[in-house]
Amino acid sequence: MAGISFGTDGWRSIMAEDFTFSNLRAVVQAIAGYLLDEGQASRGVVVGYDRRFLSEHFAAASAEVLAGNGIPVLLTAEATPTPVTAFAVKQHETAGAVMLTASHNPPEYNGIKFIPHYAGPALPETTKAIEAGLHRVLQNGRVRRLNMGEAEAQGLVKRINPAGAYLDHLRQVVDMAAIRRAGLKVVVDPMFGAGSGYLETLLGEAGCQVEAIHHQRDPLFGGRLPEPNEANLPELVGRVRESGAHLGLALDGDADRFGIVDAGGVYLTANQVLVLALYHLLHRRGWQGRVVARTVATTHMLDRIAEEYGMDVQETAVGFKYIGQSLREKDTVLGGEESGGMSIRGHLPEKDGILAAALMAEAVAVAGTTLAGVMVEIAGRFGTLVSKRLDLHVSPEDKQRVLNYLAEYRPVKVAGVPVLERINVDGTKVVMADGSWALVRPSGTEPLFRLYAEAKDHARLALIQQDLRQDLGI
Repeated sequence: MAGISFGTDGWRSIMAEDFTFSNLRAVVQAIAGYLLDEGQASRGVVVGYDRRFLSEHFAAASAEVLAGNGIPVLLTAEATPTPVTAFAVKQHETAGAVMLTASHNPPEYNGIKFIPHYAGPALPETTKAIEAGLHRVLQNGRVRRLNMGEAEAQGLVKRINPAGAYLDHLRQVVDMAAIRRAGLKVVVDPMFGAGSGYLETLLGEAGCQVEAIHHQRDPLFGGRLPEPNEANLPELVGRVRESGAHLGLALDGDADRFGIVDAGGVYLTANQVLVLALYHLLHRRGWQGRVVARTVATTHMLDRIAEEYGMDVQETAVGFKYIGQSLREKDTVLGGEESGGMSIRGHLPEKDGILAAALMAEAVAVAGTTLAGVMVEIAGRFGTLVSKRLDLHVSPEDKQRVLNYLAEYRPVKVAGVPVLERINVDGTKVVMADGSWALVRPSGTEPLFRLYAEAKDHARLALIQQDLRQDLGI
């Protein structure tokens, strides 16, 4: 239990090994203590959960602990996506939400995250305060609980279904009329997760011919990770190709990440989708704003588009919590990360795969062409950039050696091109004179380094990767 810690987005661990009911109750007691200390407990807490094994029971156990601390609970009546749970916080003006999910992790994992009152990911100062409270709980062993029957009888636990209000909100955010005029054919793949039914309902109402695959509950996720990357979406790619659909739209296990397949079964990277979304908002919708937010590992094509439209780019550390902060505090039009998280102005400061997928349907409808066609248009105006991430495994001894090397790493050139800037926002990043860049980030939990790079073409990208690996000796 002493090893419980909140990572980039909550605590996740293997069920029955670390993620047990007793450990979960200790974490929820710490969250309850935090809310009581902050004077927010009376506002209540939403509790949501995904479709993983035991998630509904973990959610009920969480509700019992919150109720045992006198905190009113709004418990979702069924499995609910993370962005929809976050929306319920906004809708009911609660002190926050507890979400039971391990997102895109393997099926043996489950997890818990705390979503504060602003309906976005918790910042480090909040999670550190909760961890400090957890340390006290683990020391004194005091967890307050009120069984579900009594909690409901006392009115401390009430059931809600936020799906309807969330979809009402999305109908205002997405141009339903434009989608309706286009008569799109769409294949939806919620990857057996909690996002099942949302895109089907929304796009069906907008006149799309919608086919859904992998929409039933399967805690094993069909034998694949519920992560909507190209390797995990062969059936979606195949169905788009076979059916002649305009789009394939995938969601991860808790529907906060997206996967987009273009006509002809062409998978688009998250970086490409972010570029398409920003271009659509600025060029097609005519939006104006001051800021685009992206993580340090995300494509600089966003920078090129932002500059053309007179906007600044805020580069953040990895983690959507920092993107969410920008969306809350600045006139940020779009915020995104290369791992498949995105939100826009007027929506939630939380990543939302449902929104991203619906926005791609709108982009195709308005442009009257494929997403690949829009990418050609973008390349004509802003040039091209290709990006890739490599996961480089090392020994524990080598990891420390590389970390020591990176602390002093200040190359004059990379792959023959002068380095203009060295950035230490999160990892070690170098930006070259030709607009290419590379970032090296260590994993916080494994003997592993992630090497991100972006360049004008694949040949240049490969040279950068080769040069960095030689320098680092990995």
